[in-house]
Amino acid sequence: MAPRFCVISPDSSGPMMTSAPLRMSGMADGADQNHDAVRRRGEPVTGWGGWRRGLEPQCYLAPMLMPRRWLPSYIALLTAVGLLLSLAALQDYRQAGGTRAWEPFLWEFSSVVCVGLLALAVHAGVGRLRGRALGVRLGWHVLGALAFNALHVAGMFGLRFAVYGLTGVEYRTDPLPELLLYEGAKDLVSYLSIAWISHGVWAAQAAAWQAQELERTRRELAEARLARLADQIQPHFLFNSLNLISSVMFEDVERADRLLCELATLLRQSLNAQTQGEHTLEAELALVQPFLNLMQARFGPERLQLRIEASAAARACRMPALLLLAPVENAIKHDVARHGGPVTVHLQAACVGGRLQIQLDNNGVQQAPPVDGGLGLSNLRERLAARFGARARVEFGAVDGGMRLCLELPIEAGP
Repeated sequence: MAPRFCVISPDSSGPMMTSAPLRMSGMADGADQNHDAVRRRGEPVTGWGGWRRGLEPQCYLAPMLMPRRWLPSYIALLTAVGLLLSLAALQDYRQAGGTRAWEPFLWEFSSVVCVGLLALAVHAGVGRLRGRALGVRLGWHVLGALAFNALHVAGMFGLRFAVYGLTGVEYRTDPLPELLLYEGAKDLVSYLSIAWISHGVWAAQAAAWQAQELERTRRELAEARLARLADQIQPHFLFNSLNLISSVMFEDVERADRLLCELATLLRQSLNAQTQGEHTLEAELALVQPFLNLMQARFGPERLQLRIEASAAARACRMPALLLLAPVENAIKHDVARHGGPVTVHLQAACVGGRLQIQLDNNGVQQAPPVDGGLGLSNLRERLAARFGARARVEFGAVDGGMRLCLELPIEAGP
């Protein structure tokens, strides 16, 4: 039932009774949940406050109940709702014989403005109650609904009486008990609707934050694994290189000196690469060359040859640092060291279908290496899985005349 109102004009002989709905807008959307981040106990937090019980958001009232960038949209929403309700009320008003077209707009916008402000407070309160016991939340919601009704009625009719007072028109409403019953029923529905929407907003924010935290944790874990795996590489190469040098140092001092210089170059460049974490294939091939020089110095250029064929686009692609050193070493270790004839290690790289494809072949292997390729290939698989997940592909197996390692990495934009 729409409450009746009575307007007494100074130039009228008596009150003009008419009937029109005194609607209020319960459509205030849940306020945006984005707010300033704070830190407690050194833990990263987001939203209007900290996080209790691990990943559960805990709301704290902020100076602003929504970010400034959302304020124009929120005002536009309230304006649109007010206009729609006002136009509907205007039709009823004119059918009832009303003559002041501004009155329906005053009635509806006074309600919409109050509900719009109260909705922000309800949204903040719902967020603050998250994680509390059910009984505590129900008690606060009962108090919240009563406060919502009291503030809405006081604010709405306060605005109306103020405007009517300024215009010199007397404004009368239905008897107070009937009015409070009518507005109380509407406010209860509005409060429950806003609280339900706010609960969904806060739940969505919590889920989004949890997903972000899980992704951040996964990324940090992957970076830690990459660092650990990369740390295994340098001692591995250092040990093998020192063995190479020790095998010739008493036979040829000048040759041992050249090997030490190549080793110093390799260690210096690998240390720089390990610090960067990622670099281009061009930089990775520059790392491979000193190691190949060490191998050729030991076995002789007539026994070991390397062919590198990489397109300019492939050389510019980024990849994890120190990725190819171990596979190249394995190709040499399982080939030259076990085969008396000349051996060629062939490395090819190209960009195909938005992916970087690297192929490493060797020939002359008389006995296939272990299926997992030993430490080098195992390390390679783990690094690629930690960095790219399922987006990277590693294939290793025998081909005619030797072994083949194929790598396929997604191409990512460099800095």
